Amino acid sequence: MKRVSVRLLVLAMLLAWMVPAQAAVRSALVEYKQGDATLEGYLAWDDALTGKRPGVLVVHEWWGLNDYIKGRANQLAQMGYVAFAADIYGKGKRAKDAAEAGKLAGVYWSDRKLLRARANAGLDILMKHQFTDPKRVAAIGYCFGGSTVLELARSGADIAGVVSFHGGLDTPDPNDAKNIKAKVLVLTGADDPNVPPSQVLAFAEEMRKARVDWQLVMYGGAVHSFTNPASGNDPSKGVAYNEKADRRSWQAMKDFFAEIFK
Repeated sequence: MKRVSVRLLVLAMLLAWMVPAQAAVRSALVEYKQGDATLEGYLAWDDALTGKRPGVLVVHEWWGLNDYIKGRANQLAQMGYVAFAADIYGKGKRAKDAAEAGKLAGVYWSDRKLLRARANAGLDILMKHQFTDPKRVAAIGYCFGGSTVLELARSGADIAGVVSFHGGLDTPDPNDAKNIKAKVLVLTGADDPNVPPSQVLAFAEEMRKARVDWQLVMYGGAVHSFTNPASGNDPSKGVAYNEKADRRSWQAMKDFFAEIFK
């Protein structure tokens, strides 16, 4: 009997070691304001953890705050971060098709001051959350959101880092890079028609002149929106999912966070 009991105890210990504790991810919709606009973001955190932890602002693609971006926020919460998916467009404003998405995004492409204000409004919500360590905060974004977090950095936001996934790299005034306090990581498709080599070179020069701590990783064979499975699988269209680039870019982000949040 003793021998059996010892074996069962050892088995139980092995199982406990092999099966990690499951994250208890909680989420909530958060209504907030920027100027006269009412916005509605998505907050995700691990309720099994206690105390303050790093926070990550997540900014959506040109479609608006949808399930894909909420899923990314949930992933970050599972990793132990407080994640807040900001709403740039406004409560209930979500694109039904590419034409509508272009119109919604176009408002902010032509008014970078407004874009920065919307991003900073979301950042403020994240910073003030009870579990967020305000000294360890980063922002990530996808496509339109990737451009947005770069504009957030150019606005002088006092955060540890920003990560742009297949976002545009241009800006109306490259001299604004002198305001950047954050470390910058750009993850882009080498064949992305929306981010041509001339734009990449101009961005690199912008970062150099401002002496920003920056990195740029290009993924061979990847086009625009390579992290989103809903983008399809035909690179000839200029927009397509790329599993390898998706996996590698997520790992690059994790390595970046390990550095800036240490």
